[in-house]
Amino acid sequence: MNLASITPLVLTWNEEPNIRRCLERLKWADRVLVMDSGSTDATLEICAGFPNVEVIKRAFDSFAGQCNAGLEHIDTEWVLSIDADYLMPLEFPEVVEAHTAKTDGIRFPFRYLVHGRPLRACLYPPRVILYRKRLARYRNDGHGHRVVIDGAIGEVRLRVDHDDRKPLLRWFDSQLKYARLEAEKLESEPHPAGLPDRLRKMIWPAAPAAFLYTLFGKGVVFDGWPGLFYALQRTYAELVLSLILLEKRVFRS
Repeated sequence: MNLASITPLVLTWNEEPNIRRCLERLKWADRVLVMDSGSTDATLEICAGFPNVEVIKRAFDSFAGQCNAGLEHIDTEWVLSIDADYLMPLEFPEVVEAHTAKTDGIRFPFRYLVHGRPLRACLYPPRVILYRKRLARYRNDGHGHRVVIDGAIGEVRLRVDHDDRKPLLRWFDSQLKYARLEAEKLESEPHPAGLPDRLRKMIWPAAPAAFLYTLFGKGVVFDGWPGLFYALQRTYAELVLSLILLEKRVFRS
Protein backbone atom coordinates (compact mmCIF):
# COMPACT_ATOMS: atom_id res chain seq x y z
CA MET A 1 0.00 0.00 0.00
CA ASN A 2 1.16 3.50 -0.84
CA LEU A 3 0.80 5.70 2.26
CA ALA A 4 -0.47 8.48 -0.02
CA SER A 5 -3.63 6.39 -0.41
CA ILE A 6 -4.50 6.88 3.30
CA THR A 7 -6.12 9.99 4.76
CA PRO A 8 -6.27 10.17 8.57
CA LEU A 9 -9.57 11.55 9.88
CA VAL A 10 -9.50 13.06 13.40
CA LEU A 11 -12.45 14.41 15.40
CA THR A 12 -11.73 17.30 17.77
CA TRP A 13 -13.41 19.50 20.33
CA ASN A 14 -11.11 21.27 22.80
CA GLU A 15 -8.34 18.69 22.48
CA GLU A 16 -5.44 20.95 23.40
CA PRO A 17 -3.92 18.39 25.83
CA ASN A 18 -3.91 15.65 23.17
CA ILE A 19 -3.91 16.88 19.59
CA ARG A 20 -0.21 17.72 19.19
CA ARG A 21 0.90 14.23 20.24
CA CYS A 22 -1.70 12.72 17.91
CA LEU A 23 -0.64 14.74 14.88
CA GLU A 24 3.07 14.16 15.51
CA ARG A 25 2.42 10.47 14.77
CA LEU A 26 0.68 11.33 11.48
CA LYS A 27 3.49 13.24 9.77
CA TRP A 28 3.77 10.42 7.22
CA ALA A 29 0.37 11.40 5.76
CA ASP A 30 0.12 13.78 2.82
CA ARG A 31 -3.13 15.13 4.26
CA VAL A 32 -4.80 14.85 7.66
CA LEU A 33 -8.43 15.92 7.87
CA VAL A 34 -9.53 17.32 11.25
CA MET A 35 -13.27 17.67 11.82
CA ASP A 36 -13.63 20.24 14.57
CA SER A 37 -16.84 20.80 16.53
CA GLY A 38 -16.13 24.37 17.65
CA SER A 39 -12.98 24.26 19.78
CA THR A 40 -12.36 27.33 21.94
CA ASP A 41 -8.95 26.33 23.33
CA ALA A 42 -5.64 26.07 21.44
CA THR A 43 -6.67 23.03 19.37
CA LEU A 44 -6.97 24.90 16.07
CA GLU A 45 -3.78 26.89 16.70
CA ILE A 46 -1.89 23.63 17.23
CA CYS A 47 -3.40 22.12 14.08
CA ALA A 48 -2.27 25.16 12.10
CA GLY A 49 1.33 24.31 13.00
CA PHE A 50 1.19 21.10 10.94
CA PRO A 51 1.42 21.77 7.17
CA ASN A 52 -0.31 18.49 6.26
CA VAL A 53 -3.40 19.20 8.40
CA GLU A 54 -6.66 20.61 7.01
CA VAL A 55 -9.41 21.65 9.44
CA ILE A 56 -13.11 21.62 8.62
CA LYS A 57 -15.43 23.16 11.20
CA ARG A 58 -18.83 21.55 11.67
CA ALA A 59 -21.39 21.85 14.45
CA PHE A 60 -21.59 18.58 16.36
CA ASP A 61 -24.70 16.45 15.96
CA SER A 62 -23.32 12.98 16.72
CA PHE A 63 -20.05 11.09 16.43
CA ALA A 64 -21.38 9.14 13.46
CA GLY A 65 -22.60 12.34 11.85
CA GLN A 66 -19.17 13.96 12.21
CA CYS A 67 -17.39 10.93 10.74
CA ASN A 68 -19.80 10.54 7.82
CA ALA A 69 -19.44 14.25 7.05
CA GLY A 70 -15.68 13.86 7.14
CA LEU A 71 -15.78 10.98 4.67
CA GLU A 72 -17.43 13.28 2.14
CA HIS A 73 -14.26 15.42 2.13
CA ILE A 74 -11.86 12.51 1.57
CA ASP A 75 -10.94 11.22 -1.87
CA THR A 76 -8.24 8.65 -1.06
CA GLU A 77 -8.93 4.91 -1.19
CA TRP A 78 -8.25 4.35 2.52
CA VAL A 79 -9.23 6.22 5.67
CA LEU A 80 -7.58 6.04 9.09
CA SER A 81 -10.28 7.25 11.49
CA ILE A 82 -8.96 8.03 14.98
CA ASP A 83 -9.74 10.06 18.06
CA ALA A 84 -7.51 12.94 19.13
CA ASP A 85 -6.31 10.93 22.15
CA TYR A 86 -5.02 8.07 19.98
CA LEU A 87 -1.30 7.71 19.25
CA MET A 88 -0.57 5.59 16.20
CA PRO A 89 2.41 3.22 16.61
CA LEU A 90 5.68 4.34 15.04
CA GLU A 91 5.71 1.03 13.14
CA PHE A 92 2.35 1.73 11.50
CA PRO A 93 3.66 2.76 8.04
CA GLU A 94 5.69 -0.45 7.69
CA VAL A 95 3.26 -2.91 9.26
CA VAL A 96 0.05 -1.78 7.62
CA GLU A 97 1.24 -2.45 4.08
CA ALA A 98 1.41 -6.20 4.69
CA HIS A 99 -2.18 -6.39 5.96
CA THR A 100 -4.22 -4.43 3.42
CA ALA A 101 -3.89 -6.48 0.23
CA LYS A 102 -6.73 -8.90 1.05
CA THR A 103 -8.86 -6.86 3.44
CA ASP A 104 -11.27 -3.96 3.30
CA GLY A 105 -10.86 -2.92 6.92
CA ILE A 106 -8.37 -3.57 9.73
CA ARG A 107 -9.16 -3.90 13.42
CA PHE A 108 -6.53 -2.62 15.88
CA PRO A 109 -6.18 -3.44 19.61
CA PHE A 110 -5.43 -0.71 22.13
CA ARG A 111 -3.05 -0.04 24.98
CA TYR A 112 -4.57 2.21 27.64
CA LEU A 113 -2.43 4.84 29.36
CA VAL A 114 -3.21 6.85 32.49
CA HIS A 115 -1.38 10.19 32.33
CA GLY A 116 1.21 8.61 30.06
CA ARG A 117 1.68 5.44 32.13
CA PRO A 118 0.67 2.28 30.24
CA LEU A 119 -1.55 -0.39 31.79
CA ARG A 120 -1.13 -4.09 31.16
CA ALA A 121 -4.78 -4.42 30.07
CA CYS A 122 -7.98 -2.45 29.61
CA LEU A 123 -11.66 -2.81 28.79
CA TYR A 124 -11.33 -0.83 25.55
CA PRO A 125 -12.21 -3.24 22.71
CA PRO A 126 -10.34 -3.51 19.40
CA ARG A 127 -11.80 -1.24 16.73
CA VAL A 128 -11.78 -1.03 12.94
CA ILE A 129 -10.01 2.26 12.30
CA LEU A 130 -8.42 1.66 8.87
CA TYR A 131 -10.77 0.90 6.00
CA ARG A 132 -11.61 1.44 2.35
CA LYS A 133 -13.68 4.60 2.13
CA ARG A 134 -16.11 3.39 -0.54
CA LEU A 135 -17.27 0.49 1.64
CA ALA A 136 -17.68 2.41 4.90
CA ARG A 137 -20.52 4.14 6.69
CA TYR A 138 -20.82 5.15 10.35
CA ARG A 139 -23.76 4.58 12.66
CA ASN A 140 -24.32 5.65 16.25
CA ASP A 141 -23.99 2.94 18.88
CA GLY A 142 -25.01 4.08 22.34
CA HIS A 143 -22.66 6.86 23.40
CA GLY A 144 -20.15 6.04 20.68
CA HIS A 145 -20.06 5.25 16.99
CA ARG A 146 -19.20 2.27 14.85
CA VAL A 147 -18.07 2.00 11.27
CA VAL A 148 -19.90 -0.58 9.16
CA ILE A 149 -17.70 -2.10 6.45
CA ASP A 150 -19.22 -3.99 3.53
CA GLY A 151 -16.22 -6.26 3.10
CA ALA A 152 -13.55 -8.42 4.72
CA ILE A 153 -12.10 -7.36 8.08
CA GLY A 154 -8.54 -8.21 9.10
CA GLU A 155 -6.71 -7.83 12.40
CA VAL A 156 -3.24 -6.78 13.50
CA ARG A 157 -1.45 -7.11 16.81
CA LEU A 158 0.04 -3.64 16.59
CA ARG A 159 -1.52 -1.71 19.48
CA VAL A 160 -2.69 1.89 19.33
CA ASP A 161 -2.10 3.96 22.47
CA HIS A 162 -5.18 5.52 24.06
CA ASP A 163 -3.74 8.35 26.15
CA ASP A 164 -6.28 11.01 27.11
CA ARG A 165 -4.70 13.88 29.06
CA LYS A 166 -7.81 16.08 29.34
CA PRO A 167 -8.77 17.22 32.89
CA LEU A 168 -10.69 14.79 35.09
CA LEU A 169 -13.62 17.21 35.42
CA ARG A 170 -14.04 17.10 31.63
CA TRP A 171 -14.11 13.31 31.86
CA PHE A 172 -16.86 13.49 34.51
CA ASP A 173 -18.99 15.70 32.26
CA SER A 174 -18.51 13.32 29.34
CA GLN A 175 -19.52 10.27 31.39
CA LEU A 176 -22.85 11.85 32.26
CA LYS A 177 -23.61 12.48 28.59
CA TYR A 178 -22.43 9.01 27.59
CA ALA A 179 -24.46 7.31 30.33
CA ARG A 180 -27.68 8.95 29.15
CA LEU A 181 -27.10 7.66 25.62
CA GLU A 182 -26.17 4.20 26.86
CA ALA A 183 -29.32 4.10 29.00
CA GLU A 184 -31.46 4.87 25.96
CA LYS A 185 -29.75 2.10 24.03
CA LEU A 186 -30.22 -0.45 26.83
CA GLU A 187 -33.87 0.48 27.31
CA SER A 188 -34.45 -0.16 23.60
CA GLU A 189 -32.97 -3.68 23.83
CA PRO A 190 -35.25 -6.00 25.85
CA HIS A 191 -32.79 -8.91 25.64
CA PRO A 192 -29.18 -7.72 25.17
CA ALA A 193 -26.80 -10.42 23.97
CA GLY A 194 -23.58 -9.60 25.82
CA LEU A 195 -22.93 -10.28 29.50
CA PRO A 196 -21.90 -6.67 30.32
CA ASP A 197 -25.20 -5.29 29.01
CA ARG A 198 -27.18 -7.99 30.79
CA LEU A 199 -25.51 -6.97 34.07
CA ARG A 200 -26.28 -3.34 33.34
CA LYS A 201 -29.94 -4.17 32.80
CA MET A 202 -29.95 -5.84 36.23
CA ILE A 203 -28.51 -2.55 37.63
CA TRP A 204 -27.14 -3.66 41.02
CA PRO A 205 -24.23 -5.91 39.87
CA ALA A 206 -22.83 -3.62 37.17
CA ALA A 207 -20.60 -1.27 39.19
CA PRO A 208 -19.16 -3.90 41.59
CA ALA A 209 -18.54 -6.26 38.67
CA ALA A 210 -16.72 -3.52 36.75
CA PHE A 211 -14.45 -2.77 39.71
CA LEU A 212 -13.57 -6.40 40.46
CA TYR A 213 -13.16 -7.46 36.84
CA THR A 214 -11.00 -4.47 35.90
CA LEU A 215 -8.80 -4.59 38.98
CA PHE A 216 -8.37 -8.35 39.33
CA GLY A 217 -9.71 -9.97 36.16
CA LYS A 218 -7.65 -7.71 33.92
CA GLY A 219 -4.81 -7.55 36.44
CA VAL A 220 -4.43 -3.77 36.60
CA VAL A 221 -4.04 -4.15 40.37
CA PHE A 222 -0.40 -4.88 39.51
CA ASP A 223 -0.09 -1.50 37.76
CA GLY A 224 -0.25 0.34 41.09
CA TRP A 225 -2.01 3.68 41.43
CA PRO A 226 -2.63 4.08 37.66
CA GLY A 227 -4.37 0.70 37.70
CA LEU A 228 -6.56 1.69 40.65
CA PHE A 229 -7.32 5.03 38.97
CA TYR A 230 -8.52 3.22 35.84
CA ALA A 231 -10.58 0.69 37.81
CA LEU A 232 -12.29 3.50 39.70
CA GLN A 233 -12.98 5.33 36.44
CA ARG A 234 -14.71 2.30 34.97
CA THR A 235 -16.65 1.75 38.20
CA TYR A 236 -17.81 5.38 38.26
CA ALA A 237 -18.98 5.15 34.64
CA GLU A 238 -21.06 2.05 35.47
CA LEU A 239 -22.42 3.65 38.64
CA VAL A 240 -23.67 6.72 36.76
CA LEU A 241 -25.34 4.47 34.19
CA SER A 242 -26.94 2.41 36.95
CA LEU A 243 -28.37 5.52 38.62
CA ILE A 244 -29.86 6.77 35.35
CA LEU A 245 -31.41 3.37 34.61
CA LEU A 246 -32.78 3.14 38.15
CA GLU A 247 -34.34 6.57 37.94
CA LYS A 248 -35.94 5.75 34.58
CA ARG A 249 -37.26 2.40 35.78
CA VAL A 250 -38.45 3.19 39.31
CA PHE A 251 -39.13 6.88 39.63
CA ARG A 252 -40.36 7.72 36.13
CA SER A 253 -42.29 4.58 35.29
